[in-house]
Amino acid sequence: MEKVINNANIDEILASPLPVVIDFWATWCGPCRMLAPTVEEIASEYEGRAIVAKCNVDDCEELADRFGIRNIPTLLYFKGGQLVNRSAGLVPKKDISAVLDSLI
Repeated sequence: MEKVINNANIDEILASPLPVVIDFWATWCGPCRMLAPTVEEIASEYEGRAIVAKCNVDDCEELADRFGIRNIPTLLYFKGGQLVNRSAGLVPKKDISAVLDSLI
């Protein structure tokens, strides 16, 4: 299951030794709703090997600004707390898996 990112827990999650992918999304965003089931599948498949998290940009505008989110959905990939990759738009599951596999 995906974790929910907010201002209070972002630094703790990014400090994880596991790779982290954060889905920046909003409830009103059609492509975000289309990507959501894929993100849920990835969270299940990578449980224990990566952290999959979601950040609602309407609830966490500061985090969206911090990471330069201009379009949603946007996926940010972190390793060792550092941003190592990003993708915007409706991304195929195989592409998300490929990035995570390269970070594990």
